[in-house]
Amino acid sequence: MKKISLFLCLTALCFSAMAQSNSQLNPFKVDVSIGYAIPAGTGAKGGVLFAVEPKYAVIPNLSLGVRFEGAVMARFGGYDQDGYPVETDVKGSGSYLATGDYYLMNNYSFRPFVGAGAGIFTLAGAEVNTTSGNVSAGAKFGGMIRAGIEASHFRAGIEYNLIPKTTYTGYDSNGNVTEGLTTPNSYIGIKLGVCFGGGPRKK
Repeated sequence: MKKISLFLCLTALCFSAMAQSNSQLNPFKVDVSIGYAIPAGTGAKGGVLFAVEPKYAVIPNLSLGVRFEGAVMARFGGYDQDGYPVETDVKGSGSYLATGDYYLMNNYSFRPFVGAGAGIFTLAGAEVNTTSGNVSAGAKFGGMIRAGIEASHFRAGIEYNLIPKTTYTGYDSNGNVTEGLTTPNSYIGIKLGVCFGGGPRKK
């Protein structure tokens, strides 16, 4: 019991020291970003995205948050029976992820970071060409990895959103039912944004 108590005391002291070393920065901030979404697949078309992410620095180098993101793009609809890419309409989708960023440096004017997240991606339904049918709307559990830099209140980064594929049934050029068609849902996001809060504490 004494060893456990000693361990807990030492752990508390360590976290306290970390918090004090980060006392010059406010722990809470909100990142607001816009960017370009690049969906997977040969026949896909890029679009725009917008994200809001409140987060809290639990220790100097680690921030935890929640990312709310919307993206508008044309998903790849797979290939038809003749091997041609299937085009889809431009549609919107959203995501709600728990995130974490680890900062490689503590210099407020320049802080590179790496991060990851996991949560729910909502996928809008998509109409494809007449030889393939429709891809229904739905929600899937997925993940995200990213890297970038923060310079004062500005933020830039690149993210890879990993989302499972959607399988659907369509029709070939002769009107016959074709099962097992798939469309990728993953996409890359290239972002620029600003950070509200999180700056140096006022003395």
